[in-house]
Amino acid sequence: MAVNKPTGDGRRIGAVRQRSQFEHNGMYFKRDAETGRIMDGKQDGTPFKGVRHEK
Repeated sequence: MAVNKPTGDGRRIGAVRQRSQFEHNGMYFKRDAETGRIMDGKQDGTPFKGVRHEK
């Protein structure tokens, strides 16, 4: 996983590994790269931070 030091600055150093995200009907979903299962979804319409996008 990525490193979040120094704490409190609100940004991530490096990418989140073994994750990808895609958009469907205005919502972003996070997918596990190993199993392909959907892990989480966001309803506010903003993408996840530090997670790569699927084509």
